[in-house]
Amino acid sequence: MATVQPSPAPPSASASASATATGPAPGSPRRGPVAAPRRRSALAGLVLLAVLAAVVVPLVHARWGSGAWPGALTVDLSAPLGDVTAWIVGNRDSHPVFLYFFGHISNAVVVCVRGVYLFLLALGWAGVTALAAVVAWRAAGLRLALTAAVSFLVCGLLGMWVPTLQTLALMTVAVLASVVLGLLLGLAAGLSDRAFRVLRPVLDTMQVLPAFAYLLPVVLVFGIGVPGAVLATVVYAAPPMARLTALGLRGADRGVMEAVSSLGATGGQRLLTARLPLARKELLLGLDQTIMMALSMAVIASVIGAGGLGDRVYQALSSVDVGAALAAGIPIVLLAVVLDRTTEAAGRRIGTASAGSAAPRGARGWALAAGITAAVAVAGRLTDGRVWPEGLTVAIAQPVNTAKEWMVDHLYTGVPVVGGTADWAAGFTDWILNPLRGALQGLPWWSVLLIVAALARTLGTWRTTATAVLAMAAIGVLGVWEPSMDTLSQVIAAVAVTLVLGFTIAVAAARSERLERLLRPVLDIFHTMPQFVYLIPVVALFGVGRAPAAAAAVVYALPAVVRITTQGLRSVDPAAMECARSLGATRGQQLRQVQLPLARPALLLAVNQGVVLVLAVVIIGGLVGSGALGYQVVLGLGQGDLATGLVAGAAIVCLGLMLDRVTQPTDRRRHQES
Repeated sequence: MATVQPSPAPPSASASASATATGPAPGSPRRGPVAAPRRRSALAGLVLLAVLAAVVVPLVHARWGSGAWPGALTVDLSAPLGDVTAWIVGNRDSHPVFLYFFGHISNAVVVCVRGVYLFLLALGWAGVTALAAVVAWRAAGLRLALTAAVSFLVCGLLGMWVPTLQTLALMTVAVLASVVLGLLLGLAAGLSDRAFRVLRPVLDTMQVLPAFAYLLPVVLVFGIGVPGAVLATVVYAAPPMARLTALGLRGADRGVMEAVSSLGATGGQRLLTARLPLARKELLLGLDQTIMMALSMAVIASVIGAGGLGDRVYQALSSVDVGAALAAGIPIVLLAVVLDRTTEAAGRRIGTASAGSAAPRGARGWALAAGITAAVAVAGRLTDGRVWPEGLTVAIAQPVNTAKEWMVDHLYTGVPVVGGTADWAAGFTDWILNPLRGALQGLPWWSVLLIVAALARTLGTWRTTATAVLAMAAIGVLGVWEPSMDTLSQVIAAVAVTLVLGFTIAVAAARSERLERLLRPVLDIFHTMPQFVYLIPVVALFGVGRAPAAAAAVVYALPAVVRITTQGLRSVDPAAMECARSLGATRGQQLRQVQLPLARPALLLAVNQGVVLVLAVVIIGGLVGSGALGYQVVLGLGQGDLATGLVAGAAIVCLGLMLDRVTQPTDRRRHQES
């Protein structure tokens, strides 16, 4: 990536030559000599693609024509998938594989979840609240302890105590299993180069797949219910733990490892006394990410019978009952905030003495915490406090629905000058979503493959290009080309809005520390909220349809884009910025010619994360009328048509893989840019 030296306004050729002659400022990255070969390689690849297209396209057009994906290249999987589904359903209660393997796993999951749930019930509402407060106190002090206590009390006040315990029980089992699985995979990848090469592409792919893609396979094997929900959550939440564990182990300080080896330590001793302690930061970050992803998936898994808070939201959204959805959504947000803050604080404080903290250290502090929890739990049980008292609940569903009806009558349409929210949604659908969908569905199928190949080759290698093109072609082979183009149109539109808003906000935040401080807590809260929760406000504001799903996707992806872009712009070498200012560059020139080029890796990462996050919510938007692939998955789950759902799920996997490959530079490119 070339470092573009700023020129005085207006820019001139002599000024540019002078800046080039002076060379980069001391300490600034020398990217110019590396960027030119990279650009030449990308240009050569595009030229080769153009030559191949000139040869192949006429042959393809003559053989299969243009337009939508040809039926001759489609494979109908509905019949074989239907047969497989019928065989599994028919043999689930009799075949040895299900009886003695999957059956034992299912029973173990049910026993564990029920055991945790009964334990929480035995503590009573007072004991559970005290347990959350003392754990937060031990991790982060009194302020977070008070936040945790208030959060759990609000869950009870909203009448969601039992669903909250159900979600916590499922999450506890899923997180423990995810951590164990992630640690084992991370140890293998961190200690073995061969295992790392095998696991890395698998983990990379798993982390870009939408959550919905994990539901149908487990439903096929375990059926609707808690076991399938837990196992889908484990598979979804384990990759971050595995990746960060491997990263921490492989990044251990070589000097420390050599010193330990020189003392005659065995492999096990080196792992326990050096590698794992040195990887503590990554391990705790992996735990935090696993917990948050488990909560997100536990909520989404309500579609396959997870129960708890997610089921309340799902049932409410199905009947467009915004009040009931909000009553269940608020506890989900509170749980997410408390869990995220607790694990983050534990990561900061572990192994260090926090100045000014009143929490005792070590085993004595935990013993005191256990004693407080036990005392409060016993006192609560003596007053018959096993579950939250019905008389202490506040029903917000009816007032919220009343407010929503008022919005429908006064804000949905007919608002002078600006129009209403329904008018905005209709305009976005008519002027952006519909034309974009029509354009994508009207493009010749081979041109879509060429566009994908060109985008992937621009940022990646021939291997990533082949992966992206094959993933896109697989969508056509599966026979869901048009629904996939519909989903892709929603993703493109939502990503465009996300990037415009995100880059604008990030530039302003990078220039103003006050704005960045104001945005930080808001972005933190939005970053921790599960995907499902974003559907509630957009349904209240815009109703149901593709535009509300796109709006939810924008709000969900925006925090990540803003944070990554802001960090990238702020991390630009100060010497380069000082050089630009000394040459008389305006703030706009500094941004365009210095900050944006030097922050290119962060910008590309922001685009990649925005695409992946938008796709995840657009798929979930099938629950609120977004149609396309998300609706087919919902239809397959809701009506037991697993063949349709599995085909749509496979297409979602291919679409996610393609979008990731065309927006993410390969490691080789990143290495060249650094």
